[in-house]
Amino acid sequence: MTQRTRFRAHHSTLPLVAAATGGTPSRRPVWFMRQAGRSLPEYRAIRADHGMLESCFDPGLVCEITMQPVRRHDVDAAILFSDIVVPLKAAGVDLDIVAGTGPVIASPIRSTADVEALPRLEPESVGAIAKAVGLLVDELPDEKALIGFAGAPFTLASYLIEGGPSRNYERTKALMHGDPTTWNVLMGRLADITITFLRAQLEAGVDAVQLFDSWAGMLSEADYRQYVAPHSTRVFAEVAEYGVPRIHFGVGTAELLPAMTAAGADVIGVDWRLPLDEAVRRVGPGTAVQGNLDPTLFFAGTEVLDREVRRVVADGDRAIAAGAPGHIFNLGHGVLPGTDPDAITRAVELVHSL
Repeated sequence: MTQRTRFRAHHSTLPLVAAATGGTPSRRPVWFMRQAGRSLPEYRAIRADHGMLESCFDPGLVCEITMQPVRRHDVDAAILFSDIVVPLKAAGVDLDIVAGTGPVIASPIRSTADVEALPRLEPESVGAIAKAVGLLVDELPDEKALIGFAGAPFTLASYLIEGGPSRNYERTKALMHGDPTTWNVLMGRLADITITFLRAQLEAGVDAVQLFDSWAGMLSEADYRQYVAPHSTRVFAEVAEYGVPRIHFGVGTAELLPAMTAAGADVIGVDWRLPLDEAVRRVGPGTAVQGNLDPTLFFAGTEVLDREVRRVVADGDRAIAAGAPGHIFNLGHGVLPGTDPDAITRAVELVHSL
């Protein structure tokens, strides 16, 4: 473990770390998923000349794109610019990120032999990402946290099995239920990849990590607990020694929040469908909450946005009163591409003023 990691992770001037761990932040921390992305003109200018995967493996570009929303919006945390499939690509999986579609896998997993052929991720294969983290640690102001990023095993599995984004996840669920032995081998391999990817970022100096199980909301609670939770639990356990906050997030996961929290989260992300204080009642006291403004409300005008930001802050206060160690203001999912960046800046200013 690096000195840089230990120093930054426990630095008293990081509002996000304080909120995540029951401390007293200097102000309510706020950051947004997909804050470094398509809503920013400076991001679009870079991407006009660089492909998505090219950008994700170029340390200088990763640093610049990650810093853009910090400079523009004064958010309290930067999240490493990356993509869920980056560690798969680094391991050697043949895939591409297609504009307008998302990740597309050249040869989807269909059999036990396909699972056995899945390559392993070596730390040196994500050396560019580790270098980007180092650049960011040096550039970020002392009061800004840096969040590491990885996709959870289930979401990685769904991409690999379906071949890309899916509406119903029929092939994924068929393998999960129809061949649980192969399923668990696959999930174990993907947990290994995720752990290696997160450890590379932690060694380089991130202050927190977020595990995105973007598609877990497609599952019943029983299926999540049986087929998914053991593998996500192992991911969280394998990075616990670094002592940084571990954030867990999925979309449409209101019924899964207790199980997702039990997997090892210090902070549970809540989408816009459930009030933050109700989330605390479901998961119990002792876990910080993150969320949960509906990202579409950035399009509803200043008056509505002001009202809804205040409502989420009030919900966050009630969540803390109900036993959450802290509240990190965020969206219930990611910034939408057409969002006015000035609306994001106004929201951050309002959160900080309350």
